[in-house]
Amino acid sequence: MRRIAAPPRIGWRQKVEEAGLLWHSAGGGAYWNEAAFYELTAREVDELEGATNELHRLALAAVQHVVDNRLYGRLAIPPLAVPLIEDSWEHGAPSLYGRFDFSYDGVGPPKLLEYNADTPTALLEAAVVQWQWLCDCHPEDDQFNSLHERLIAAWQSFRPLLAPGPIHFCSLDDAEDSMTLAYVQDTASQAGYETFGLAVGDIGWSRTRRVFVGLAGEPLRTVFKLYPWEWMVRERFAEHLGPLAGPMRWIEPAWKMVLSNKGILPLLWQLNPDHPNLLPAFFDSPRGLTDWVSKPLLSREGANVEMSVAGRHFATGGAYGSEGRIFQGAAPPPVLDGRYPVLGSWIVGEEAGGLGIRESAEPITTNHSQFVPHLFR
Repeated sequence: MRRIAAPPRIGWRQKVEEAGLLWHSAGGGAYWNEAAFYELTAREVDELEGATNELHRLALAAVQHVVDNRLYGRLAIPPLAVPLIEDSWEHGAPSLYGRFDFSYDGVGPPKLLEYNADTPTALLEAAVVQWQWLCDCHPEDDQFNSLHERLIAAWQSFRPLLAPGPIHFCSLDDAEDSMTLAYVQDTASQAGYETFGLAVGDIGWSRTRRVFVGLAGEPLRTVFKLYPWEWMVRERFAEHLGPLAGPMRWIEPAWKMVLSNKGILPLLWQLNPDHPNLLPAFFDSPRGLTDWVSKPLLSREGANVEMSVAGRHFATGGAYGSEGRIFQGAAPPPVLDGRYPVLGSWIVGEEAGGLGIRESAEPITTNHSQFVPHLFR
C-alpha cells in the first residue's frame, strides 16, 4: 500500500458537488482530499475483503452471545432497550450496512479498530465520489467499490421483510448526515421504493392509533434513521418503540445497539482470542498492555479517546465516558507521508462491498480527518 501525491482535478469542488458531496470542506480546509491517493494491490484488496466478511460473521455470533447470556448491563444498554434488541434479533430484522475500521499496512493482517454498525457515514464519498475520481483520473485501474450496486440489491432483497408502503428517511439537520441520508434514500428509490424524507424532530406519536406518524399524520411503517439507537432509547418517545408501534421496521434495527457499542471489542476478543484480525481488548483496565487505546462504550467520531504508544500520549475531547470504557491494544495506522490512514471497509447486507480511506495528522481519527480516494492495480 502506497500514498501517492497527485494534482487535484481542475474544478474538483464543482465535480464533487455535482456528485452530491456538498460537505467537501470543513474547518477552513478540505475534507475531500484528492491531492493524493492510496494505491493498493489486488492481494491487499482480497485480504481486506476477506477480513471484512470474517468479522461480519464473528460480529453476528457475538450478538447471539450477548442475547443468550443477557450481557446488556456490561454494555450499559438500558433495560428499556432489551426487548427491542431481542425482538428485532429473533425476527431477523434486516440490516443494510456497517463499516469496519482497520489499521492496515499491507504487511500484517488488517486489525479491527472499531465497528461503526449503526450510523456510519462517509458512504457517499466511498460509493460515488471516489468512483467518479477514478473514472476521471485513472480509468485504466480498478477500485474496491461495488457499494452502489450492493445497496440497491440489498434494498430489493428487503422487500419481503418490510411492511407495504413507502420508506421514510430521517436524520438531524446536519450537513454530513443529511448528505449521507439523501444518498441512501436515492439507492432505495432506485430499488423501486417510494421514499420520503423528514427530520427526526418531525416524527410524532398518535395516541389514538398507537403508531408513529409523519408531518401529515401518515403512519410510519419503515423508517431508515441516521440517528443513534443509544439516543433513541433515551428520548421522550422511547416507551413507544416496542410492539405497540405495530408492524414497524427501523433500519438499522435495534440489535445493532450491541455492535455499535465499543464493548463489542472485548467480547469479540473473549470469544475469538488471538484472532489475526482482532486486537486484545478488555473492559475497565488495560490488563498489562504496554501500548493501549482507551475508548468510551458509546463515543462517536473519535471523541474522548486516549492512546498511549511508546511513551507518547494522545487524547481527544468530548462529552462521553461516564457510561464506561474499554481498553484495546494499540495498533496505530502506518505513517505514510506524515499521515495516518484508517481503512473503512463496508459490509452491505451480508457481504463486503467497498473501501473508504480517511487520514489524519495524528493517530486518532476524528470528524476532521480527510477522505482520500484509492485504487488498486
